[in-house]
Amino acid sequence: MKKKFTLEGLGCANCASKMETAINKLTGVKEATVNFMTQKLIIEADEDRMPAIIKEAEGIVRRIEPDTIMKKA
Repeated sequence: MKKKFTLEGLGCANCASKMETAINKLTGVKEATVNFMTQKLIIEADEDRMPAIIKEAEGIVRRIEPDTIMKKA
């Protein structure tokens, strides 16, 4: 299952890379990509784990760049 999100306020390419790396390490994530230019996050993961993964991903985004807001695209 794939979910797409907008990362409003993402202002750092290095931060985007850190987010992508951290989200890819979450249990159940098959692939996560962060595109700094379009400010998009795409997560492909197990459907049954998706709600927990989204919650964990939101925490990662806040921790790395506190002013960035993760919204469903």
